Amino acid sequence: MISGLTLAILGGALAVVLGGIGSAIGVGLAGQASSGVMSEDPDKFGSLLLLVALPGTQGIYGFLSAFLVILKLGLTGGSIAALTFDHGWQMLISCIPVALTGLVSGIHQGKVCASGVYMVAKQPKDLMKPVIMAALVETYAVLGLLITILLQNGIKF
Repeated sequence: MISGLTLAILGGALAVVLGGIGSAIGVGLAGQASSGVMSEDPDKFGSLLLLVALPGTQGIYGFLSAFLVILKLGLTGGSIAALTFDHGWQMLISCIPVALTGLVSGIHQGKVCASGVYMVAKQPKDLMKPVIMAALVETYAVLGLLITILLQNGIKF
């Protein structure tokens, strides 16, 4: 039988893995576009770096959520929390918002950033326009992180 501790750890792992997958795909999409542009104009590296890095934040949010799970469970030292099966489910479910928003928004933010890279290639002075568009996608990952943190803080054991 699966223990509450196992379920809670699974929640943290899902947050990291799904957020990381979204970020890796998103950064990959923007990075591919940037590499193509920089093959023609290497001086655009500084401008394009921001657009490539933006989709990486979802992985950071997943990591932060998993770290909060680890701290709450006492896995970094001291005594490990005694979780019931229900508490384990609560912790796992609390990680779903950041995991799913990180996966989906990371991919879509990468697509927005890749399009922004092509825009900056033709109109270098308009860098902030695609950054703002990408930040709009980021909003949903931030909301997922916020809900995960609030849910985790509400779980008492």
